[in-house]
Amino acid sequence: MCRRPLPGASTDYSIDIRITTKEWTLPDVHPTAESAASAPTTPVPRVKLSAIAKHFGAVRAISHADLVVRPGSVHALVGENGAGKSTLIKILSGAESPDAGTVEIDGRSVHHSSTTDAIAAGIATVYQEPQLFAELTVAENIFIGREQRKGLRVDWKRQQVEVAKLLELIGLPARYASMVVDDLSIAAKQQVAIAKALAQDASVLILDEPSAILTDAEIDVLFDVVRRLRSNGVSIIYISHRLDELFRIADDVTVMRDGRTVGTHRMADMTVRSIAEEMVGGVPVGSKRHVDHSNEDPLFELIRLRRSGAFEDVNVSVAPGEVVVLYGLVGSGAAEIAASVWGMKRVTSGEIRLHGKRISPRSPRHAQNLGIALLPADRKGQGMFSFQSIAFNITAGRIPLLTRFGVWFDRRREGIVARDLVKRLAVKTPSERQAIGAMSGGNAQKVVLARQLVERPKLLILEEPTQGVDVGAKEEIHSIIDDLAAGGVSALVVTSDLPEALRIADRIVVVRAGTTTVTFGPGATQVDVLAAAAGDVSGRAA
Repeated sequence: MCRRPLPGASTDYSIDIRITTKEWTLPDVHPTAESAASAPTTPVPRVKLSAIAKHFGAVRAISHADLVVRPGSVHALVGENGAGKSTLIKILSGAESPDAGTVEIDGRSVHHSSTTDAIAAGIATVYQEPQLFAELTVAENIFIGREQRKGLRVDWKRQQVEVAKLLELIGLPARYASMVVDDLSIAAKQQVAIAKALAQDASVLILDEPSAILTDAEIDVLFDVVRRLRSNGVSIIYISHRLDELFRIADDVTVMRDGRTVGTHRMADMTVRSIAEEMVGGVPVGSKRHVDHSNEDPLFELIRLRRSGAFEDVNVSVAPGEVVVLYGLVGSGAAEIAASVWGMKRVTSGEIRLHGKRISPRSPRHAQNLGIALLPADRKGQGMFSFQSIAFNITAGRIPLLTRFGVWFDRRREGIVARDLVKRLAVKTPSERQAIGAMSGGNAQKVVLARQLVERPKLLILEEPTQGVDVGAKEEIHSIIDDLAAGGVSALVVTSDLPEALRIADRIVVVRAGTTTVTFGPGATQVDVLAAAAGDVSGRAA
Protein backbone atom coordinates (compact mmCIF):
# COMPACT_ATOMS: atom_id res chain seq x y z
CA MET A 1 0.00 0.00 0.00
CA CYS A 2 1.19 3.49 -0.86
CA ARG A 3 0.06 6.39 1.32
CA ARG A 4 0.52 9.89 -0.11
CA PRO A 5 -0.29 12.66 2.43
CA LEU A 6 -2.54 15.36 1.10
CA PRO A 7 -0.83 18.78 1.04
CA GLY A 8 -1.70 21.24 3.76
CA ALA A 9 -3.02 18.67 6.25
CA SER A 10 -1.89 16.39 9.03
CA THR A 11 -1.13 12.77 8.38
CA ASP A 12 -4.80 12.02 9.06
CA TYR A 13 -5.45 13.30 5.56
CA SER A 14 -4.46 10.61 3.10
CA ILE A 15 -5.35 8.85 -0.09
CA ASP A 16 -4.99 5.08 0.14
CA ILE A 17 -4.05 3.47 -3.15
CA ARG A 18 -4.12 -0.29 -2.73
CA ILE A 19 -3.04 -2.48 -5.63
CA THR A 20 -3.63 -5.98 -4.38
CA THR A 21 -5.58 -9.02 -5.38
CA LYS A 22 -8.35 -7.84 -3.07
CA GLU A 23 -8.90 -4.17 -3.80
CA TRP A 24 -7.88 -1.08 -5.77
CA THR A 25 -9.54 1.99 -4.29
CA LEU A 26 -9.28 5.74 -4.07
CA PRO A 27 -11.52 6.39 -1.05
CA ASP A 28 -12.91 9.80 -0.18
CA VAL A 29 -10.93 11.81 2.33
CA HIS A 30 -12.56 12.52 5.71
CA PRO A 31 -10.43 14.64 8.11
CA THR A 32 -10.76 14.17 11.85
CA ALA A 33 -12.10 17.10 13.87
CA GLU A 34 -8.68 17.62 15.46
CA SER A 35 -6.80 17.70 12.16
CA ALA A 36 -9.44 19.89 10.51
CA ALA A 37 -9.05 22.48 13.25
CA SER A 38 -5.30 22.64 12.69
CA ALA A 39 -5.41 22.62 8.87
CA PRO A 40 -4.44 25.86 7.04
CA THR A 41 -7.15 27.69 5.15
CA THR A 42 -5.15 27.57 1.92
CA PRO A 43 -3.90 24.11 0.95
CA VAL A 44 -0.39 23.63 -0.34
CA PRO A 45 -0.49 23.49 -4.17
CA ARG A 46 -0.21 20.04 -5.68
CA VAL A 47 2.04 21.56 -8.40
CA LYS A 48 3.90 24.86 -8.32
CA LEU A 49 6.21 26.01 -11.11
CA SER A 50 7.87 29.36 -10.47
CA ALA A 51 9.85 31.65 -12.82
CA ILE A 52 10.58 28.83 -15.27
CA ALA A 53 12.88 29.68 -18.19
CA LYS A 54 14.13 27.45 -21.01
CA HIS A 55 16.24 28.07 -24.11
CA PHE A 56 17.17 25.73 -26.94
CA GLY A 57 20.31 27.31 -28.35
CA ALA A 58 19.34 30.80 -29.49
CA VAL A 59 15.63 29.98 -29.37
CA ARG A 60 13.80 31.15 -26.25
CA ALA A 61 11.04 28.61 -25.63
CA ILE A 62 10.05 29.99 -22.21
CA SER A 63 11.19 33.30 -20.75
CA HIS A 64 9.12 33.35 -17.54
CA ALA A 65 6.32 30.94 -16.70
CA ASP A 66 4.42 30.17 -13.51
CA LEU A 67 1.84 27.46 -12.90
CA VAL A 68 -0.01 26.66 -9.68
CA VAL A 69 -2.36 23.65 -9.63
CA ARG A 70 -4.66 23.02 -6.67
CA PRO A 71 -5.12 19.52 -5.21
CA GLY A 72 -8.04 17.65 -6.75
CA SER A 73 -8.67 20.22 -9.49
CA VAL A 74 -8.75 20.32 -13.28
CA HIS A 75 -6.40 23.06 -14.46
CA ALA A 76 -6.52 24.08 -18.15
CA LEU A 77 -3.33 25.24 -19.85
CA VAL A 78 -3.90 27.17 -23.09
CA GLY A 79 -1.98 29.25 -25.61
CA GLU A 80 -1.35 29.51 -29.34
CA ASN A 81 1.14 27.24 -31.09
CA GLY A 82 4.60 28.22 -29.90
CA ALA A 83 3.37 29.83 -26.68
CA GLY A 84 5.51 27.46 -24.57
CA LYS A 85 2.88 25.00 -23.27
CA SER A 86 4.62 21.86 -24.53
CA THR A 87 8.01 22.91 -23.15
CA LEU A 88 6.50 23.71 -19.76
CA ILE A 89 4.84 20.30 -19.61
CA LYS A 90 8.06 18.57 -20.68
CA ILE A 91 9.83 20.27 -17.77
CA LEU A 92 7.17 19.13 -15.30
CA SER A 93 7.19 15.58 -16.69
CA GLY A 94 11.00 15.29 -16.60
CA ALA A 95 11.59 15.24 -20.36
CA GLU A 96 13.45 18.58 -20.16
CA SER A 97 15.31 20.46 -17.42
CA PRO A 98 14.66 24.18 -16.86
CA ASP A 99 17.45 26.74 -17.25
CA ALA A 100 15.97 28.69 -14.34
CA GLY A 101 13.09 28.48 -11.90
CA THR A 102 11.77 25.95 -9.40
CA VAL A 103 9.42 22.96 -9.49
CA GLU A 104 7.51 21.96 -6.36
CA ILE A 105 5.23 18.96 -5.82
CA ASP A 106 3.08 19.00 -2.65
CA GLY A 107 5.27 21.77 -1.24
CA ARG A 108 8.55 19.92 -1.82
CA SER A 109 11.16 21.17 -4.27
CA VAL A 110 12.01 18.53 -6.88
CA HIS A 111 14.58 18.22 -9.64
CA HIS A 112 13.48 15.73 -12.30
CA SER A 113 16.39 14.54 -14.41
CA SER A 114 14.22 12.07 -16.33
CA THR A 115 10.62 11.03 -16.93
CA THR A 116 11.28 8.14 -14.54
CA ASP A 117 11.96 10.64 -11.76
CA ALA A 118 8.71 12.45 -12.55
CA ILE A 119 6.69 9.23 -12.51
CA ALA A 120 8.23 8.35 -9.14
CA ALA A 121 7.06 11.76 -7.90
CA GLY A 122 3.50 10.97 -9.00
CA ILE A 123 3.40 12.80 -12.36
CA ALA A 124 2.10 11.01 -15.46
CA THR A 125 1.33 12.26 -18.96
CA VAL A 126 -1.24 10.95 -21.44
CA TYR A 127 -0.77 12.26 -24.96
CA GLN A 128 -3.27 12.81 -27.79
CA GLU A 129 -2.07 9.55 -29.38
CA PRO A 130 -1.91 7.07 -26.47
CA GLN A 131 1.54 5.51 -26.15
CA LEU A 132 0.57 1.87 -25.91
CA PHE A 133 1.74 -1.38 -27.50
CA ALA A 134 -0.98 -2.23 -30.01
CA GLU A 135 -0.27 -5.96 -30.14
CA LEU A 136 -0.38 -6.47 -26.36
CA THR A 137 -3.43 -6.81 -24.12
CA VAL A 138 -4.73 -4.06 -21.88
CA ALA A 139 -3.37 -5.83 -18.79
CA GLU A 140 0.06 -6.28 -20.38
CA ASN A 141 0.21 -2.59 -21.35
CA ILE A 142 -0.74 -1.37 -17.90
CA PHE A 143 1.91 -3.44 -16.13
CA ILE A 144 4.62 -3.57 -18.79
CA GLY A 145 7.99 -3.21 -17.08
CA ARG A 146 6.32 -3.60 -13.67
CA GLU A 147 4.88 -7.10 -14.01
CA GLN A 148 3.39 -8.76 -10.94
CA ARG A 149 5.39 -11.93 -10.30
CA LYS A 150 5.08 -15.23 -8.50
CA GLY A 151 8.66 -16.28 -8.12
CA LEU A 152 10.31 -15.89 -11.50
CA ARG A 153 7.07 -16.08 -13.46
CA VAL A 154 4.52 -13.37 -14.25
CA ASP A 155 1.38 -13.81 -12.16
CA TRP A 156 -1.12 -13.26 -15.00
CA LYS A 157 -4.16 -14.03 -12.88
CA ARG A 158 -3.22 -11.46 -10.28
CA GLN A 159 -2.58 -8.85 -12.96
CA GLN A 160 -5.98 -9.48 -14.52
CA VAL A 161 -7.68 -8.94 -11.18
CA GLU A 162 -5.76 -5.75 -10.43
CA VAL A 163 -6.36 -4.34 -13.91
CA ALA A 164 -10.07 -5.05 -13.56
CA LYS A 165 -10.13 -2.82 -10.46
CA LEU A 166 -8.40 -0.03 -12.37
CA LEU A 167 -10.73 -0.35 -15.34
CA GLU A 168 -13.75 -0.14 -13.07
CA LEU A 169 -12.43 3.15 -11.71
CA ILE A 170 -12.22 4.69 -15.19
CA GLY A 171 -15.49 3.24 -16.44
CA LEU A 172 -14.40 0.25 -18.56
CA PRO A 173 -15.75 -3.29 -18.09
CA ALA A 174 -13.40 -5.84 -16.51
CA ARG A 175 -13.45 -7.92 -19.71
CA TYR A 176 -11.28 -5.26 -21.38
CA ALA A 177 -8.29 -6.51 -19.36
CA SER A 178 -7.69 -9.39 -21.78
CA MET A 179 -8.50 -7.45 -24.96
CA VAL A 180 -5.75 -6.53 -27.44
CA VAL A 181 -5.19 -2.75 -27.52
CA ASP A 182 -5.27 -2.63 -31.31
CA ASP A 183 -8.92 -3.75 -31.19
CA LEU A 184 -9.99 -0.79 -29.00
CA SER A 185 -11.46 2.56 -30.05
CA ILE A 186 -9.25 5.63 -29.66
CA ALA A 187 -11.34 6.71 -26.66
CA ALA A 188 -10.87 3.33 -24.95
CA LYS A 189 -7.13 3.52 -25.65
CA GLN A 190 -7.01 6.86 -23.87
CA GLN A 191 -8.82 5.37 -20.90
CA VAL A 192 -6.30 2.54 -20.80
CA ALA A 193 -3.44 5.08 -20.89
CA ILE A 194 -5.05 6.86 -17.93
CA ALA A 195 -5.40 3.56 -16.06
CA LYS A 196 -1.71 2.88 -16.70
CA ALA A 197 -0.86 6.27 -15.17
CA LEU A 198 -3.00 5.56 -12.10
CA ALA A 199 -1.36 2.16 -11.64
CA GLN A 200 1.90 4.08 -11.21
CA ASP A 201 0.41 6.00 -8.27
CA ALA A 202 -0.09 9.25 -10.21
CA SER A 203 -1.38 12.20 -8.20
CA VAL A 204 -0.85 14.60 -11.12
CA LEU A 205 -2.20 13.60 -14.53
CA ILE A 206 -1.31 15.66 -17.61
CA LEU A 207 -3.73 15.28 -20.52
CA ASP A 208 -2.26 16.73 -23.73
CA GLU A 209 -4.98 17.54 -26.31
CA PRO A 210 -6.99 14.49 -25.22
CA SER A 211 -10.16 15.38 -27.14
CA ALA A 212 -8.61 16.43 -30.47
CA ILE A 213 -9.41 13.14 -32.22
CA LEU A 214 -12.50 12.08 -30.27
CA THR A 215 -16.15 12.19 -31.23
CA ASP A 216 -18.64 14.11 -29.06
CA ALA A 217 -19.81 10.89 -27.42
CA GLU A 218 -16.21 9.85 -26.70
CA ILE A 219 -15.49 13.28 -25.20
CA ASP A 220 -18.41 12.78 -22.81
CA VAL A 221 -16.81 9.51 -21.68
CA LEU A 222 -13.42 11.20 -21.23
CA PHE A 223 -14.95 14.00 -19.16
CA ASP A 224 -16.72 11.46 -16.96
CA VAL A 225 -13.36 9.79 -16.25
CA VAL A 226 -11.76 13.17 -15.48
CA ARG A 227 -14.54 14.02 -13.02
CA ARG A 228 -14.13 10.68 -11.25
CA LEU A 229 -10.40 11.24 -10.85
CA ARG A 230 -10.88 14.82 -9.64
CA SER A 231 -13.38 13.68 -7.01
CA ASN A 232 -10.77 11.21 -5.76
CA GLY A 233 -8.08 13.83 -5.26
CA VAL A 234 -6.09 13.56 -8.51
CA SER A 235 -4.94 16.90 -9.95
CA ILE A 236 -5.31 17.14 -13.72
CA ILE A 237 -3.53 19.53 -16.09
CA TYR A 238 -5.67 19.69 -19.22
CA ILE A 239 -4.17 21.11 -22.44
CA SER A 240 -6.58 21.93 -25.24
CA HIS A 241 -7.16 24.32 -28.13
CA ARG A 242 -10.91 23.74 -27.87
CA LEU A 243 -11.65 26.57 -25.50
CA ASP A 244 -15.40 26.00 -25.35
CA GLU A 245 -15.02 22.48 -23.93
CA LEU A 246 -12.89 23.76 -21.05
CA PHE A 247 -15.94 25.32 -19.44
CA ARG A 248 -17.43 21.83 -19.05
CA ILE A 249 -14.48 20.34 -17.20
CA ALA A 250 -11.89 22.86 -15.92
CA ASP A 251 -11.82 24.67 -12.57
CA ASP A 252 -8.94 27.03 -13.41
CA VAL A 253 -7.13 28.19 -16.53
CA THR A 254 -3.60 29.48 -17.16
CA VAL A 255 -2.92 31.36 -20.40
CA MET A 256 0.52 31.44 -22.02
CA ARG A 257 1.75 33.75 -24.77
CA ASP A 258 5.22 34.06 -26.31
CA GLY A 259 6.89 31.93 -23.65
CA ARG A 260 5.32 33.73 -20.70
CA THR A 261 2.41 33.18 -18.34
CA VAL A 262 0.02 36.08 -18.92
CA GLY A 263 -2.79 35.11 -16.56
CA THR A 264 -4.38 32.49 -14.32
CA HIS A 265 -8.12 32.63 -13.65
CA ARG A 266 -11.07 30.68 -12.33
CA MET A 267 -13.00 29.35 -15.33
CA ALA A 268 -16.24 30.76 -13.92
CA ASP A 269 -14.83 34.26 -14.42
CA MET A 270 -13.91 33.77 -18.10
CA THR A 271 -15.50 33.40 -21.55
CA VAL A 272 -14.16 31.88 -24.76
CA ARG A 273 -13.56 35.36 -26.12
CA SER A 274 -11.79 36.69 -23.00
CA ILE A 275 -9.41 33.68 -23.08
CA ALA A 276 -8.79 34.23 -26.81
CA GLU A 277 -7.99 37.90 -26.17
CA GLU A 278 -5.33 36.95 -23.61
CA MET A 279 -3.88 34.31 -25.94
CA VAL A 280 -3.29 36.74 -28.82
CA GLY A 281 -2.69 39.89 -26.80
CA GLY A 282 -3.84 42.21 -29.55
CA VAL A 283 -0.58 41.71 -31.44
CA PRO A 284 -0.66 43.67 -34.72
CA VAL A 285 -0.28 41.59 -37.86
CA GLY A 286 1.21 42.68 -41.16
CA SER A 287 -1.17 42.32 -44.08
CA LYS A 288 -1.27 42.34 -47.84
CA ARG A 289 -3.56 44.24 -50.17
CA HIS A 290 -6.67 42.07 -50.01
CA VAL A 291 -8.64 41.67 -53.21
CA ASP A 292 -12.42 41.31 -53.31
CA HIS A 293 -13.31 38.30 -55.49
CA SER A 294 -16.96 38.08 -54.42
CA ASN A 295 -18.32 38.98 -57.87
CA GLU A 296 -16.18 36.42 -59.72
CA ASP A 297 -17.16 32.91 -60.71
CA PRO A 298 -15.28 30.35 -58.60
CA LEU A 299 -12.43 28.40 -60.14
CA PHE A 300 -12.65 25.72 -57.46
CA GLU A 301 -15.49 24.57 -55.20
CA LEU A 302 -16.18 22.07 -52.45
CA ILE A 303 -19.91 21.49 -52.06
CA ARG A 304 -21.27 19.59 -49.04
CA LEU A 305 -18.11 17.47 -49.10
CA ARG A 306 -17.98 14.56 -46.65
CA ARG A 307 -15.60 11.79 -45.72
CA SER A 308 -16.83 9.41 -43.06
CA GLY A 309 -15.06 9.88 -39.75
CA ALA A 310 -13.03 12.88 -40.96
CA PHE A 311 -15.26 15.79 -42.05
CA GLU A 312 -18.74 16.61 -43.30
CA ASP A 313 -20.76 19.42 -44.90
CA VAL A 314 -17.62 21.23 -46.08
CA ASN A 315 -18.34 24.19 -48.36
CA VAL A 316 -15.49 26.24 -49.83
CA SER A 317 -15.02 28.28 -52.99
CA VAL A 318 -11.86 29.82 -54.44
CA ALA A 319 -11.92 32.40 -57.24
CA PRO A 320 -9.14 32.79 -59.84
CA GLY A 321 -6.18 34.46 -58.16
CA GLU A 322 -7.77 34.28 -54.71
CA VAL A 323 -6.02 33.08 -51.54
CA VAL A 324 -8.43 31.24 -49.24
CA VAL A 325 -7.17 29.95 -45.90
CA LEU A 326 -8.65 26.96 -44.09
CA TYR A 327 -7.89 27.78 -40.47
CA GLY A 328 -8.49 25.30 -37.70
CA LEU A 329 -7.06 24.18 -34.39
CA VAL A 330 -5.61 20.74 -33.65
CA GLY A 331 -7.99 18.02 -34.83
CA SER A 332 -10.25 20.42 -36.74
CA GLY A 333 -10.18 18.33 -39.94
CA ALA A 334 -8.63 21.01 -42.18
CA ALA A 335 -5.65 18.83 -43.16
CA GLU A 336 -7.96 15.91 -43.96
CA ILE A 337 -9.94 18.12 -46.36
CA ALA A 338 -6.76 19.02 -48.25
CA ALA A 339 -5.72 15.35 -48.45
CA SER A 340 -9.04 14.44 -50.05
CA VAL A 341 -8.85 17.26 -52.60
CA TRP A 342 -5.42 16.00 -53.65
CA GLY A 343 -6.66 12.45 -54.10
CA MET A 344 -4.94 10.89 -51.10
CA LYS A 345 -8.29 9.87 -49.57
CA ARG A 346 -11.60 9.28 -51.36
CA VAL A 347 -14.60 11.31 -50.24
CA THR A 348 -17.88 9.68 -49.21
CA SER A 349 -20.25 12.24 -50.73
CA GLY A 350 -20.49 15.80 -51.99
CA GLU A 351 -18.82 17.48 -54.96
CA ILE A 352 -15.41 18.83 -55.94
CA ARG A 353 -15.63 21.23 -58.89
CA LEU A 354 -12.91 22.79 -61.02
CA HIS A 355 -13.96 25.39 -63.59
CA GLY A 356 -17.55 24.38 -62.91
CA LYS A 357 -16.95 20.73 -63.82
CA ARG A 358 -17.24 17.96 -61.26
CA ILE A 359 -13.97 16.12 -60.64
CA SER A 360 -13.04 13.10 -58.49
CA PRO A 361 -9.28 12.97 -57.85
CA ARG A 362 -8.38 9.29 -57.52
CA SER A 363 -4.73 9.79 -56.59
CA PRO A 364 -2.11 12.55 -56.24
CA ARG A 365 -1.00 11.88 -59.83
CA HIS A 366 -4.58 12.20 -61.07
CA ALA A 367 -5.01 15.45 -59.10
CA GLN A 368 -1.77 16.75 -60.59
CA ASN A 369 -3.02 15.95 -64.11
CA LEU A 370 -6.22 17.87 -63.32
CA GLY A 371 -4.16 20.96 -62.45
CA ILE A 372 -4.01 20.65 -58.65
CA ALA A 373 -0.66 20.81 -56.84
CA LEU A 374 0.06 20.36 -53.13
CA LEU A 375 2.88 21.58 -50.90
CA PRO A 376 2.95 19.04 -48.00
CA ALA A 377 3.26 20.08 -44.36
CA ASP A 378 6.02 17.53 -43.71
CA ARG A 379 8.77 18.95 -45.88
CA LYS A 380 11.47 16.44 -44.92
CA GLY A 381 9.27 13.36 -44.79
CA GLN A 382 7.01 13.99 -47.80
CA GLY A 383 8.43 16.88 -49.80
CA MET A 384 12.13 16.44 -50.49
CA PHE A 385 14.89 14.01 -51.39
CA SER A 386 17.54 15.20 -48.93
CA PHE A 387 20.60 13.71 -50.67
CA GLN A 388 19.60 14.80 -54.16
CA SER A 389 20.28 18.09 -55.91
CA ILE A 390 18.01 21.13 -56.08
CA ALA A 391 17.44 20.42 -59.77
CA PHE A 392 16.40 16.83 -59.06
CA ASN A 393 14.02 17.97 -56.30
CA ILE A 394 12.40 20.56 -58.55
CA THR A 395 11.85 18.24 -61.51
CA ALA A 396 11.11 14.98 -59.65
CA GLY A 397 7.79 13.58 -60.82
CA ARG A 398 7.86 15.69 -63.98
CA ILE A 399 9.98 13.31 -66.05
CA PRO A 400 7.63 13.26 -69.11
CA LEU A 401 8.22 17.01 -69.54
CA LEU A 402 11.98 16.51 -69.55
CA THR A 403 12.42 13.58 -71.92
CA ARG A 404 13.10 13.68 -75.65
CA PHE A 405 11.08 11.36 -77.82
CA GLY A 406 9.86 9.72 -74.63
CA VAL A 407 13.23 8.00 -74.21
CA TRP A 408 16.16 10.28 -73.32
CA PHE A 409 16.15 12.43 -70.21
CA ASP A 410 17.14 15.98 -71.14
CA ARG A 411 19.59 17.03 -68.42
CA ARG A 412 20.09 20.40 -70.07
CA ARG A 413 16.38 21.18 -69.97
CA GLU A 414 16.26 20.05 -66.35
CA GLY A 415 18.91 22.66 -65.53
CA ILE A 416 17.03 25.39 -67.42
CA VAL A 417 13.76 24.67 -65.59
CA ALA A 418 15.52 24.49 -62.22
CA ARG A 419 17.50 27.72 -62.72
CA ASP A 420 14.39 29.57 -63.84
CA LEU A 421 12.43 28.60 -60.72
CA VAL A 422 15.42 29.16 -58.43
CA LYS A 423 15.59 32.72 -59.78
CA ARG A 424 11.82 33.35 -59.63
CA LEU A 425 11.57 32.17 -56.02
CA ALA A 426 14.86 33.82 -54.95
CA VAL A 427 16.36 30.57 -53.68
CA LYS A 428 19.79 31.29 -52.20
CA THR A 429 22.22 28.75 -53.66
CA PRO A 430 25.49 28.78 -55.62
CA SER A 431 24.15 26.16 -58.06
CA GLU A 432 21.06 24.15 -58.85
CA ARG A 433 23.30 21.08 -58.46
CA GLN A 434 23.75 21.67 -54.71
CA ALA A 435 22.20 19.01 -52.45
CA ILE A 436 18.94 20.24 -50.93
CA GLY A 437 19.85 18.70 -47.57
CA ALA A 438 22.62 21.28 -47.14
CA MET A 439 20.21 24.21 -47.41
CA SER A 440 18.42 26.23 -44.75
CA GLY A 441 14.81 25.33 -43.96
CA GLY A 442 13.45 28.39 -45.75
CA ASN A 443 15.40 27.78 -48.96
CA ALA A 444 14.58 24.06 -48.93
CA GLN A 445 10.90 24.97 -48.59
CA LYS A 446 11.16 27.25 -51.62
CA VAL A 447 12.64 24.37 -53.63
CA VAL A 448 9.78 22.06 -52.65
CA LEU A 449 7.34 24.82 -53.58
CA ALA A 450 9.13 25.28 -56.91
CA ARG A 451 8.39 21.65 -57.83
CA GLN A 452 4.66 22.36 -57.49
CA LEU A 453 4.95 25.22 -59.99
CA VAL A 454 6.71 23.34 -62.82
CA GLU A 455 3.42 22.46 -64.54
CA ARG A 456 1.69 25.77 -63.70
CA PRO A 457 -1.19 24.48 -61.56
CA LYS A 458 -4.67 25.97 -61.60
CA LEU A 459 -5.05 25.39 -57.86
CA LEU A 460 -2.15 25.35 -55.41
CA ILE A 461 -2.81 23.74 -52.02
CA LEU A 462 -0.30 24.73 -49.35
CA GLU A 463 -0.20 22.90 -45.99
CA GLU A 464 1.57 24.86 -43.24
CA PRO A 465 3.70 26.66 -45.88
CA THR A 466 6.10 28.34 -43.42
CA GLN A 467 6.41 25.62 -40.80
CA GLY A 468 9.99 25.33 -39.54
CA VAL A 469 11.42 28.38 -41.32
CA ASP A 470 12.88 31.58 -39.88
CA VAL A 471 11.14 34.96 -39.83
CA GLY A 472 12.87 36.29 -42.95
CA ALA A 473 12.11 33.19 -45.02
CA LYS A 474 8.54 33.27 -43.76
CA GLU A 475 7.95 36.73 -45.17
CA GLU A 476 9.63 35.75 -48.45
CA ILE A 477 7.27 32.77 -48.83
CA HIS A 478 4.30 35.00 -48.04
CA SER A 479 5.44 37.37 -50.79
CA ILE A 480 5.73 34.44 -53.22
CA ILE A 481 2.12 33.47 -52.44
CA ASP A 482 1.07 37.10 -53.04
CA ASP A 483 2.86 37.14 -56.41
CA LEU A 484 1.38 33.82 -57.50
CA ALA A 485 -2.12 35.08 -56.68
CA ALA A 486 -1.46 38.30 -58.58
CA GLY A 487 -0.46 36.11 -61.54
CA GLY A 488 -3.80 34.28 -61.46
CA VAL A 489 -2.92 31.16 -59.43
CA SER A 490 -5.65 30.21 -56.95
CA ALA A 491 -4.42 29.10 -53.55
CA LEU A 492 -6.05 27.05 -50.80
CA VAL A 493 -3.88 27.32 -47.69
CA VAL A 494 -4.18 25.09 -44.63
CA THR A 495 -2.50 26.69 -41.62
CA SER A 496 -2.73 26.65 -37.84
CA ASP A 497 -0.63 29.84 -37.71
CA LEU A 498 -3.21 32.57 -37.10
CA PRO A 499 -0.99 35.60 -37.87
CA GLU A 500 -0.03 33.86 -41.12
CA ALA A 501 -3.68 33.30 -42.02
CA LEU A 502 -4.47 36.99 -41.51
CA ARG A 503 -1.35 38.03 -43.44
CA ILE A 504 -1.94 36.08 -46.67
CA ALA A 505 -5.70 35.46 -46.94
CA ASP A 506 -8.32 37.21 -49.01
CA ARG A 507 -10.80 35.13 -47.03
CA ILE A 508 -10.46 32.83 -44.00
CA VAL A 509 -12.76 29.83 -43.65
CA VAL A 510 -12.81 28.44 -40.12
CA VAL A 511 -12.86 24.65 -39.83
CA ARG A 512 -14.03 23.21 -36.55
CA ALA A 513 -15.01 19.68 -35.55
CA GLY A 514 -14.75 18.49 -39.15
CA THR A 515 -16.92 21.12 -40.82
CA THR A 516 -16.65 24.66 -42.18
CA THR A 517 -18.27 27.21 -39.88
CA VAL A 518 -17.54 30.95 -40.20
CA THR A 519 -15.97 32.83 -43.13
CA PHE A 520 -14.01 36.04 -42.48
CA GLY A 521 -13.06 38.70 -45.00
CA PRO A 522 -10.59 41.62 -44.72
CA GLY A 523 -10.60 43.33 -41.35
CA ALA A 524 -10.97 40.20 -39.24
CA THR A 525 -8.93 40.24 -36.03
CA GLN A 526 -6.97 37.47 -34.36
CA VAL A 527 -9.53 37.40 -31.56
CA ASP A 528 -12.44 37.09 -34.03
CA VAL A 529 -10.92 34.11 -35.84
CA LEU A 530 -9.48 32.33 -32.81
CA ALA A 531 -12.74 32.66 -30.88
CA ALA A 532 -14.68 31.18 -33.82
CA ALA A 533 -12.21 28.30 -34.18
CA ALA A 534 -12.48 27.62 -30.44
CA GLY A 535 -16.25 27.46 -30.49
CA ASP A 536 -17.49 31.05 -30.09
CA VAL A 537 -19.36 32.36 -33.17
CA SER A 538 -20.09 35.83 -31.84
CA GLY A 539 -17.11 37.32 -33.69
CA ARG A 540 -17.53 39.45 -36.80
CA ALA A 541 -17.72 37.41 -40.01
CA ALA A 542 -17.81 38.38 -43.67
